[in-house]
Amino acid sequence: MATSPVTLGRPEGKGLAAGTLGLWGSTVIGLASTAPVYSLVATLGFVVLAVGAQAPIAFIIAFVPMLFIAFAYRELNNAVPDCGTTFTWSTKAFGPWVGWLGGWGVAVAGTIVLANLAQIAGIYFWALFGDGSLAENVPLVTATGVLFIALMTWVSWRGVEIGERIQNVLLAIQYLLLAVFIVAALWHFFTGTAPNPTPFDLAWFNPLGFTDWSAFTEAILLAIFIYWGWDTCLALNEETKDPKRIPGRAALLTTLILVFTYVGVTVAAMMYAGLGSTGVGLGNEANADDIFLALKDDLLGPLAPLLLIAVLISAVSSTQTTILPTARGTLSMAVYKALPQRFRTVHPVYKTPSFSTIVMGIVASLYYIGMTLISDNILQDSILSLGLAIAFYYALTGYACVWYFRRDLFTSARNLVYRGILPLLGALMLSYAFIQSAIDMYDVDYGYTVLLGVGGTFVVGVGSLAIGVVLMFIWYAFPASKPFFRGERLNRDTPVLVPDEGAYQRSVDGGLS
Repeated sequence: MATSPVTLGRPEGKGLAAGTLGLWGSTVIGLASTAPVYSLVATLGFVVLAVGAQAPIAFIIAFVPMLFIAFAYRELNNAVPDCGTTFTWSTKAFGPWVGWLGGWGVAVAGTIVLANLAQIAGIYFWALFGDGSLAENVPLVTATGVLFIALMTWVSWRGVEIGERIQNVLLAIQYLLLAVFIVAALWHFFTGTAPNPTPFDLAWFNPLGFTDWSAFTEAILLAIFIYWGWDTCLALNEETKDPKRIPGRAALLTTLILVFTYVGVTVAAMMYAGLGSTGVGLGNEANADDIFLALKDDLLGPLAPLLLIAVLISAVSSTQTTILPTARGTLSMAVYKALPQRFRTVHPVYKTPSFSTIVMGIVASLYYIGMTLISDNILQDSILSLGLAIAFYYALTGYACVWYFRRDLFTSARNLVYRGILPLLGALMLSYAFIQSAIDMYDVDYGYTVLLGVGGTFVVGVGSLAIGVVLMFIWYAFPASKPFFRGERLNRDTPVLVPDEGAYQRSVDGGLS
């Protein structure tokens, strides 16, 4: 049996299954991570309540910072294709302290959203049976949600390839059912059987049509949330056939597909149901938290359960893909000694970050169970606070791009635009989103709870990020962390070596010890 050559002076690489994903697989995983069906269910009604007929342009405007940050991800990945993404890039740009907090931001967002997805999966699974009373049974829904987390953790542990195959099927079903929704809505409109047929109007796409700044910012912040998740394909960069190019292309392709999806569904829903505040109107506050549930019976008749299945599949699909980036982020952190070495364990057969994946599933399950036992309102507030973690690490990545490439910005017009101007604009937009969200969440009337005399959402959102500071100092107290925090293990000059297509032996550590 042939043996692999030994490269002296360099420790072994991470050991992930290099060369597994192509452009299609990376894009599928990026799309699945955003949970397009569930994202629309959770957001569309509230965006319409905020800005009415300007909902389509709100989704397009919210897409802009996502696109700009996607360029930052692409450029950074071309130069440093490491599965630690924000953690690795921020460390190289700003040093170990900032980089560690960037990695924490990714982990916080993943943990919180997994609890939300598990709850949604449990609710919609039991909504398919009986009169809906099972979907209101909290212990039953919670147990089902935890079971879904366990199942998707196993899929993620079992291997990227099997995960990709499952996601191909689940995403195909999601988009098929979204197509059914659009076709049915337009059919009812053109045949005159829609409950409130509303002709298409180009004014829906007028960016100057917003009349209330507060409502505009609320809608944009809501819309930004539904694009989150596309960066998962970047976290799998070391497992793609072309680590430097495919992940960045997949990220851009994912965001483009999403904007067309969200705008298309929104326009179809508006043409079918109108913007009225009664009945199935999109402006009816009673329908805001689940537009599909309100429309399904009149829209699809006996096929109405298909929309429930679509939301269930969307939540379950995203549960699996959400585990992937966090597990790989903690793997990368452990490789560079930013976390205990146990987190760098890779399964010898499946080539997945086995320990990190299992820990992610356990932590998300415990968080979900704990929040449910304390109060469902606290759980809901933690979900509402998710935007803070998302805006934090996306903005940090944008700033990292500008600073990392600062010496190259003026060497060409391309570098100035894609490595400087666009990432900086995206980061500034998301910084504003973070600050505005925090201000809004501070209000006691925001969300479902009041903690310490301020909005519970603010306490949970800012507190979850602050916990990262505490954990970082705790880890700093351990001797094993010193090479990282002294900048010896990972710095701007540390090479991150990746394979050429078909040649997968490499080190990711550059020989530093």
